[in-house]
Amino acid sequence: MTGKIFRSCFLVGLAVMALCVGLFVAVMADRYEKEMYLQMEEEASYAAHGLEQSGERYLDGLQPGQRLTWIAPDGTVLYDSVANPSEMENHADREEVVEAMQDGTGQSKHLSTTLLKKNLYYATRLSDGSVLRIACTQTTVGALILGALQPVLWVVVLALILSGLMASRLSRQITKPINNLDLENPRLDEVYEELFPLVSRLREQNLTIGRQMEALGRRQREFAALAENMNEGVLLVDRKYMVLSGNQSAFALLGEETQPEQLRQDTCRWEIWESAGKALAGRHAETLLQEDSRIFEILASPVTASGQVIGAVILMVDVTEREERESLRREFSANVSHELKTPLTSISGFAELMKEGLVEEDKMREFAGDIYKESRNLIAMVDDILKLSRLDEGSPGVSDEPVDLYSLSEEILNQLKEPARQHQVSLRLEGDHGQVHGVWRILHEMVYNLCDNAIKYNKEGGSVTVRVTEDKEHVVLSVEDTGIGISKGQQDRVFERFYRVDKSHSRLVGGTGLGLSIVKHGAQYHNAQLSLDSEPGTGTTITLTFQKEK
Repeated sequence: MTGKIFRSCFLVGLAVMALCVGLFVAVMADRYEKEMYLQMEEEASYAAHGLEQSGERYLDGLQPGQRLTWIAPDGTVLYDSVANPSEMENHADREEVVEAMQDGTGQSKHLSTTLLKKNLYYATRLSDGSVLRIACTQTTVGALILGALQPVLWVVVLALILSGLMASRLSRQITKPINNLDLENPRLDEVYEELFPLVSRLREQNLTIGRQMEALGRRQREFAALAENMNEGVLLVDRKYMVLSGNQSAFALLGEETQPEQLRQDTCRWEIWESAGKALAGRHAETLLQEDSRIFEILASPVTASGQVIGAVILMVDVTEREERESLRREFSANVSHELKTPLTSISGFAELMKEGLVEEDKMREFAGDIYKESRNLIAMVDDILKLSRLDEGSPGVSDEPVDLYSLSEEILNQLKEPARQHQVSLRLEGDHGQVHGVWRILHEMVYNLCDNAIKYNKEGGSVTVRVTEDKEHVVLSVEDTGIGISKGQQDRVFERFYRVDKSHSRLVGGTGLGLSIVKHGAQYHNAQLSLDSEPGTGTTITLTFQKEK
């Protein structure tokens, strides 16, 4: 700032000095020129009077102080005190001569070829119409400056030195109160009046910052107290895996007694490291961590600011009890499936024989049809339980591949045309050819179950709309129906196994009660988000949001 003030003051002083010198020289040169014209006018007046009285004889032996030229009315030079008149060109078009012919007197000036001198001309018209002209040579402003160059340079140098000293002193005086200002506790009596608004603003800002720091400290203490009393582990890291905050439960899972400086791949549990990496890549991550006899669910989410991922928050929840219950359920489902599939298949075969009339009739046909129908439902249930078991284990048995959700939905809607016709439900497919990376069989089962449910639980004359859309990061598939809808209290439970919203309606339309549970587990397998939006009597929309492969 001092340098800027110094340069500004110095340049202003230099400019003012240059302006004053230029103005002085210009005024003096103009005044000198006017005096020269007055002198020439006086001399021309004397010469004209002598020429009027004595004629050409007056010019004989005349030694004027300035160059004298006598010009005839037609411009012919009759006399010149310096050059031979016969060798001179016609002067009828000269500016001063033309002006004298018209107005009685005329004057003009012309720069010489050296630009350091200029010729001044004054002409007056005689009574016989001829013109008498006087010329003199005057030094120009540039020549005057060059002539006085050395003293002028000395004056300029001295003026520059004085301007520099004054500017330096002035800049120090201006900046000294600012440099000495106490930013922590600025006082009005220590600065000059022009800085009062700045000082007042600093004091207000310091008070505001103090209040904010106090509030932040209080919130930090509250958060620390809350986190330390949580059974769940909480960890906050930045983009470089530096640990910003956490609680003792999280540190214990990391094998640390106190807060570590940074998460390191060689010392950190792989599940925590992988989840943190996914979150820092902008994706939500969920995984399980086995620690001795306990099971923890690791939930990692990205922390964003201005659209950029700046860190990740990792939550470690003890889900041992939940996983044990789920394990028992999976084991039960697998055992029941294997135990019931063989006899139920036999029952289905015998019932089919009875249905075809290969045994005694009476009412056996109707009875056999019921047995066949129930056996098929039980077989379907077994198949669904097996599918869920495979999904729970995370081993579908086939590798991932690119799957076009639009083409898959189109194929499934074609398969469901007949059931839709029987229920008087129209089918519609909209959107784009969005592609995801996954297991075709699981994705087919998910979309099929959603569309099948939308038809079964629809109204006569209703519709089912499947939409596939995509953006830069996601592919979204939604199934919308105009059916009976689901109440708010039941929406959180419809993805549970064997849960039915309307048991009487479910018995009429058939089904195992596992369709939406398969959809949920299939979504988890593909790291897709599953959402439901429904209004009783209006309809239901279920949406699957898949992350695109990067």
